[in-house]
Amino acid sequence: MTAPGAARGPAVRVLPRLDGTNRFFWTSGEDGRLRFLRCTACRHYVHPPVPRCPYCLDGSMVPEPVSGTGVVHSFTVNHQQWIPGSDPYVIGLVTIAEQEDVRLTTNLVDCAPDDVHIGMAVEVTFEQAEDVWLPLFKPAEQLP
Repeated sequence: MTAPGAARGPAVRVLPRLDGTNRFFWTSGEDGRLRFLRCTACRHYVHPPVPRCPYCLDGSMVPEPVSGTGVVHSFTVNHQQWIPGSDPYVIGLVTIAEQEDVRLTTNLVDCAPDDVHIGMAVEVTFEQAEDVWLPLFKPAEQLP
């Protein structure tokens, strides 16, 4: 564990290789919207990107924005300091609000690892790194 007040560097993230099938996903955060492919025939969302809908086998898949809200389906806290001075971080599996079987593996941020729980309401936030916008999730703001 790092001494209190010690300087830490930014999180080191392995960035995805962009191609024609995934570019929309990794760059959509530029406008603050999370997008998934959606079948134009049966209207199911699909993730990760595939050329055909796994529900109806139609090949008409288009990126479509979603609300950016969801719930924590599962999570783990990584305590291994792969980078010296790094804090524990949360790796979460988030179910999007629009479709229960679409889940995104991501980091949960802006909360202590001990505060994360299954069923926790979360919302997307983006971290820009080079030419991609990484979708991360934070606790959802409570409405008054």
